[in-house]
Formats: sequence, C-alpha cells, structure tokens
Amino acid sequence: MSAVWRRSPVLVRVLVLQAAWALAGGQVRYSVPEEAKAGTVVGRLAQDLGLEAGEAEARRLRLVAQGRRASVEVSGASGALVVSSRLDREELCGKSAPCALRLEVLVERPLRVFHVELEVTDINDNAPIFPAARKNLSIAELSTMPGSRFPLEGASDADIGANAQLSYTLSPSEHFSLDLQRSQEYRESLFLVLTKSLDRETIPVHRLVLTATDGGRPSLTGTMELVISVLDANDNAPQFNQSVYKVQLLESTEDGTLVARVNATDPDLGSNSEVTYSATSFIPPSGRDVISINPNTGEILLTAALDFEEVNVFNFRIEARDKGTPSLSGHCKVLLELLDVNDNAPEVSVTSLSVPVPEDASVGTVVALLSVSDRDSGANGRVRCWVWPASPFGLEATFSGSYSLVLREALDRERVSEYEVEVRAEDGGAPPLRARRGVRVPVSDVNDNAPAFAQAVYKVLARENNAAGAELARLWARDPDEAGNGRVSYSVAEGGVGGGWRPASSYVSVDAESGRLWALQPLDFEELQVLQFEVRAVDAGEPPLCGNATVQLFVLDENDNAPALLPPAVVAKIRAVDADSGYNAWLRYELWEPRGKGPFRVGLYSGEVSTARALDEADGPRQRLVIVVRDHGEPARSATATLSVSLLEAAETALAAGAGSSSSRSAAGAESGSGAASAATNVWLVVAICAVSSLFLLAVVLYGASRWAPRAAVLSGPGPTTLVCASEVGSWSYSQRHSRSLCVADGAGKSDLMVFSPNFPPPPPGPAAKDTQPEPSALLDTGMKSKPLQF
Repeated sequence: MSAVWRRSPVLVRVLVLQAAWALAGGQVRYSVPEEAKAGTVVGRLAQDLGLEAGEAEARRLRLVAQGRRASVEVSGASGALVVSSRLDREELCGKSAPCALRLEVLVERPLRVFHVELEVTDINDNAPIFPAARKNLSIAELSTMPGSRFPLEGASDADIGANAQLSYTLSPSEHFSLDLQRSQEYRESLFLVLTKSLDRETIPVHRLVLTATDGGRPSLTGTMELVISVLDANDNAPQFNQSVYKVQLLESTEDGTLVARVNATDPDLGSNSEVTYSATSFIPPSGRDVISINPNTGEILLTAALDFEEVNVFNFRIEARDKGTPSLSGHCKVLLELLDVNDNAPEVSVTSLSVPVPEDASVGTVVALLSVSDRDSGANGRVRCWVWPASPFGLEATFSGSYSLVLREALDRERVSEYEVEVRAEDGGAPPLRARRGVRVPVSDVNDNAPAFAQAVYKVLARENNAAGAELARLWARDPDEAGNGRVSYSVAEGGVGGGWRPASSYVSVDAESGRLWALQPLDFEELQVLQFEVRAVDAGEPPLCGNATVQLFVLDENDNAPALLPPAVVAKIRAVDADSGYNAWLRYELWEPRGKGPFRVGLYSGEVSTARALDEADGPRQRLVIVVRDHGEPARSATATLSVSLLEAAETALAAGAGSSSSRSAAGAESGSGAASAATNVWLVVAICAVSSLFLLAVVLYGASRWAPRAAVLSGPGPTTLVCASEVGSWSYSQRHSRSLCVADGAGKSDLMVFSPNFPPPPPGPAAKDTQPEPSALLDTGMKSKPLQF
C-alpha cells in the first residue's frame, strides 16, 4: 500500500480534503487501500480533530474498540491514524461497496467522542476462484446432439467493481465451446456448448481448462479443469481380430481337444462391451455335434470323433453378441479342415462273377469284375492290387478303381477242378493297410477226354463148352471228365479190319454200364479158336468221345470129341510166309470169292480149302476161288491166291475110286508087313501124348491155384498171352521156327495143335483209374512155350 501511497500523492491530498470537509460536518472520513502495510498513515487524526501538536498524547487520543480489531490505531506521539495490521477489504466488507469502517475516537480531558469513517478501497488482490478445481461432466455419446448446452458454475472474485468483472476462456476443443450470457442485473450464465458429436471409443474423456480472468490491472485469472466423461452408448458391435479362422486337425484328434480360441472385442463399456459367443450356420449341419464353443471365453472344443471320409471340411460362423440394449453382434467364419489319417483299409468287392469257367476257356477270358476302393485320400487312398497265387489268373486295370480278373493260362479241370483266388490290396499309407478278398472259381468240365481203357489189348482165355452167361472178363475204361462227360457206356464193335472178322456179337456181350464181358453161348474150340473184336467205350458228352480196346478171346480146347474117320475133304492147302515177326507175321486166310453159301471154305488160320457141303450139279463143272491172306499189322498187308477147282463126273469118280482102292490095298499090304513096327509106334505115341497132357494139366492146375479164379473156364491175367492155332502152316509159329506136322489121315479137321507165346507189343500206359474196379481173372499168362503137339 505504501507503494500506492507513494505513487499517488494526489490521492492523499484528496483524502485530506475530504476529511476536513467531514470535520466541518462533524465526521472525519478517511480512505485507505486494502492491503496497506502496517504503519501506513491513514490520516492526521489529531490535527483533523483540531488538536494541537503534542496535545493528542496529553489528551489521550485513542480509538474505542468495537468488538474486533480495527486494523488501525492512533499514533500517540503524532496523533496520526495509522494502519496497525493487514486490511482486507474482502474480509471486512465482502462484496459490499463501498467498504466503510466506522471508528469512534475518544478524547479525554474533556471527554469527547468523534466518529471517524474509514473507507477501505478495493485493489485487485483476489484472483477469480471457481467453486472447485475440477468439475466432472458426463455426456452420452450419440444420444447427445450438437448444440446441447450444459450449465457451468462460473468463478467468483472477492474483489469488486472492475476487479471483479470476469471473462471466461476455454482451452481449444473441436467438440466444445463456451457461451456466457449476462443479464441486465449483471448476473452471468455460463454454458458449455457441444459443437460436435462425441465418440467415446475415439475420445472417452475430454479434459478442458476453463479460465476466468478479472478486469483488474494487472488482471488475475483462475482456472477450473473440466473433465468430460463420454457416457458409453452401445454403438459398437463386437469385432473379431480375424474375419476367418482356419484350423487344421488330424481326423484322429481326440474329444475335448482345443480346436481354436476366437476373440472379439467391443470398444464400448460395461455391459455394452461384455461379449458372449455362439456358433451358428454349420455346413454341413452335422458340425453342430462335432464342436462346441465356450460362450464366455470363445474356446472352440472338439466334442465328437472326426471322420475325414465322411466330412473333411466343417464351415461355421461364430457370433459375438454384447449385452447392450439393444445388443449388437459381430461375426467371424471358422474353416475347420480335417487332415486324413490312414485309418481305412482298402475295400475289395466283386461286382460281377462269371463262374464256373469252362476248362477250354481261352486266355484273356474275364472271370470277374472287381471294385477296389479306399476311403482315405492322397497316398493313403492309393491302392495297388495283385492276385495270389499268381497263376493261372491275373488282374487287369480297366479304369480307376476297377479291375478285371482274367485268365492267364489254360485250365485243365482234370488237374485242378476249383481255384481259391485271393485278391490282395495295399494302400500307400504309413504304415500301409491291407485287405484281401477270396474268389472261388470252379472250373466246369468240357468233354475233352476220351475214355481210355486200362489196357490197349485184353487177352482172354476161355475154355470151350463154358456155360452161357459166364463172365469172361471185366473191362474198364477211365474218363477223367465229370458227370455225363465222364459217364462211360460199353459196346462190342461189329466187324474188324478188312471186314473179315467173325461177328463178335453172336458170341459175347458187354454190359453197357459195368463193362462186364460174358459169353452169350457155349464156345466150341472146334468152331472158334480165336475171337478178336473191339470193345468201344463212349462217354455221354457233347459231342461224345470214344476209346477202343482190342479183346483177343482164345478158346482153350477140351477133349470133347472122339476120333472119327472122315472122308478126305481137304481139296487143297494154301501156304503163306510173312517175313515180319510177332503180331505183324500172324496170318489169316479169307475166302474172298465166291461170297455167300459156296461149296468150299477156307480155314481161317490153317489155309486148308475144304468142302463146306455136298456138291451137286448146280455148282457147275468149275469153281474159281480167290483167297486173301492178311497179317495183323497196322495197317494190315495182304496177298491174293487164285485156286481153280474142277468137278469130275461119276465115271471119273469111279476111276478115281479104283485108283484109291489099289492104293488102299497096297497100303494095307504094307501095313500088314509092318504090323509089329506100327504097334510099337502107337505105344510110344500114346505114352508121349499122356506125358504131355499130364504136364499141361499140372501147369494149368498150379496156375489156377495161384490165381484163384472164380470160374475155372475163364482164365485171365497180365503179361504175354498164349495163342492157340489150329495149324502151323502159314501160322505165326511157322514164321518163327520150323517144325514138322504129322497128319494121321487126309482131310482131318484137326491135323495138329500148336501152343506158342506171340511177341505182342505192350499196350500204352493209361491214366490212373478214376474208380478202382477189380479186374476179373479173364486173362491168363500160362508162361508155357511148348512144341507143337502132333496127332
């Protein structure tokens, strides 16, 4: 204040004059600025009261206390009114103007009371003051429109007048401004005006400084911080940090595995930012059973087993929804891709099967169509196939996943009638998985095997005079085919090579089913010594196949005829020799011309030409005979001889008879002359015949006992067979060794008997029998090689 005082001498003088004027009116007035320093002279009170110098102390000039300290006092020495303590106008008077202090001054001796008015003038010593250093405001975003006004409580200034006249400023902001309104009573209304919409997510809190400036010189300011919190509105939907989540899982992943964790944020506050998760829009719909999502954390968990082969991709959406009103939601897409695991073995299926397969099927025939698949993918689904065993079938790929089972080798049902083929498949996984499929391929029979006899040639011995219906032998032909193709029927083939054989059907018959050979009638050695014929075995296939076997039936002679004298009936005898040996040298004689019932006949193996009946005039005077000689070779070879026979009349016959009588007499004379020699010869001949017969019977008995045949008349067995021939002339034995024949009389029907073992080639080996059948004892190997028996 002293500074103000010193700088304002004019003001002091004015105050003194006012005081003098006041005294003149009975009241002293002083004026002092507030905040004047202690000791500042307010006025010369004693002088202004009319006291002389030094009188103030004597008369005890003093201020009367009025209940509070006046902050001024009277100086005893000078009698001046001075400031004793701090003067604060705002404290003394507040906002009242002017601020006048009424003082009572007491002067004793004589006692007098004076009234002094001290005006404390205002100085700008108080800055504007806001009610609070900070003011918090809350303004809702979005819902608060620009232009909205928010009242503010202005600042107060303890000063008065111009020192208390305030102006306001607001720190720069694009969202807010101030509006100060003054009424006529100078009452101020201060408003905060929203100039731009608020976005809490952009600026959640606006901090502004409101400054109040007074009108003093120098001006003083006061500030208040405006903290404007933007109230959240649910104006933001939750946002995921990824729009698409791609996840890959092995299909073998176990239940409960964490698939992924999604995260959505909401920049709003409170419940507006609280997010819950849910899964929607599953493609395929079965994904709803495969995954689940924690609604609070966004964790996606696996809830069921996966199968790549059923579904390899799951596509679904995750929705994040806040709890605002109204609630907002955000979405993201989850793509769950499954990785294949080699958990499926290949599958082999037969789509078409063409069985049975004929055994004559050509190579390359398709037996079956196969489908091979593997539900896995990639290398796990690549399958390779093969056939085990490798033959006789193979696989051919037709197109992807399809194969043909084809024939690679020729089939033979008789060797293998059925195949168990295994188709094996293996995928390319690690480790690989395998599968196998069995295919049963039966082979159907084709009539490709003709019946085959166990022997190519059956040699059967049968005694003459056997009973009709007696079993001579049992033939058996094997046919490895099945069913009708292997069902064999037997029959006797008529005729022979060259058509000269005797018909066999009149002597023997064969059972069509069993192959048993029996005699239709008793055999007569004197009529038939050897009967050769063929037995045919025919199967029931289409076309039928047949096999043949040659049967050589040798009739064993029995002594069933007594000797008889016969007229000479032998007309001539044909002799032939074959340089071959064995079967190829065995000759037979056939009368080729004349055919029919002629008067002559030829011995089949003897070559003797004899009369078959009595001659008559109808036979004519001359007969021409053509005789064919054939061997038994293959092919047979033959030679032809022509014989001319002239028939004589009765006179010529008598002459021939006379000549014969003469001869007979001569022979009789010779016979009587040599009677003793003939008797001796006959005795030795009988002895020889008995010896040979005994040996023969003994051999037959021993052999029969060793082989035990059920019928003594039928003897059979393996090995070389004994041939019985009526005459050695032109016979097989004649071509092999030389022996002489002694004929008792001309024209005898049985001039000699020769037994020998022909050197026939052995039959080819036949296949093993399909059904074992016992061979009857129809073949006999006598093992005897005897010299010709001569009679």
